[in-house]
Amino acid sequence: MNAEDPGRIVLLTASHRVAPGLLSWPAWQTLHAADRVHCAEQDQPQLPYLREAGVTVTPGVPDAQELVDACAGGRTVVVLTGGEGNQPLTDGLARLAGSGRVRMPNLELLPGSYDLPGARLLDLVQVMDRIRLECPWTSQKTHQGLAKYAIEEAYELVEAIEDGNREELREELGDVLLQVVFHARIAQEDEEEPFSVDDVAATLVEKLIHRHPHVFGDETAETPEDVHAHWLRTKAIEKQRESVTDGVPLGQPGLALAAKLASRVRTAGLDVPLPAGSGSEGGDIGYRLLSLAVRAQEDGIDPEAALRAAGRAYRDAIRAAEGIGQGPADNVGE
Repeated sequence: MNAEDPGRIVLLTASHRVAPGLLSWPAWQTLHAADRVHCAEQDQPQLPYLREAGVTVTPGVPDAQELVDACAGGRTVVVLTGGEGNQPLTDGLARLAGSGRVRMPNLELLPGSYDLPGARLLDLVQVMDRIRLECPWTSQKTHQGLAKYAIEEAYELVEAIEDGNREELREELGDVLLQVVFHARIAQEDEEEPFSVDDVAATLVEKLIHRHPHVFGDETAETPEDVHAHWLRTKAIEKQRESVTDGVPLGQPGLALAAKLASRVRTAGLDVPLPAGSGSEGGDIGYRLLSLAVRAQEDGIDPEAALRAAGRAYRDAIRAAEGIGQGPADNVGE
């Protein structure tokens, strides 16, 4: 070794979201060739695989000055960290380099593994599991007790979409995702029919593949209408429903319900006259609204969204009459 060679420090990062042992070839080469390998985390998932591969790992990480001294003479020292790195160590090395009084080793950042798309979902499942076990409020929740929140979060997501606020949209999508992960975590505890978030995802993947034969199979679809027809055919075979109204949730808002029923009727090619009003005081208003909703659906208009837009305009008119002006949410993104 050259006594004047300051050596090399390699900060090797390995994501905990990737199966341990799956390191890049440059990472394995560096680990085997290193003079010393340090790791501060006693529970680092990579350690058993490094031992199996014959790599000796020294527990703990020296401070910046000790690490620089260990590299003297051309040695290579590897510091294995998680995907987030080792901030105190890198800060210490930066201070030494900035002092101008120390001849610094070559510093290399070597990613040993990378997160795959969707990897942060693993963190979400892990965090949800811990909260379910340790949080007094979360640990007591049931499917029934959470049901109302799923509805609320869905409406808040729709509002974020209509407002055009990207930051709120991202947050509200997360809140809707939380409901899915939360319910799936509760479902794991069912004594008779448990299932996990992996089972939920597997069911969805199977459904998406089956209902997109033009993507994953031999069918062809050149227009959105072709895709919709494929979807309806496969869905009908899967569900084996007796009526076109089966599967339509009656608890949804009235205008959305009317439009959904009208869509089912039209798709099935049925000729169903609209029911007449009862004739009692105010009794036919619902039937008049039904007629408007069906007409909107036939014209390609979402009556629920149209009524919300009209409601917002009415809200603005009320605020104007009060001398307040538009609501702040409507100014977002303009």
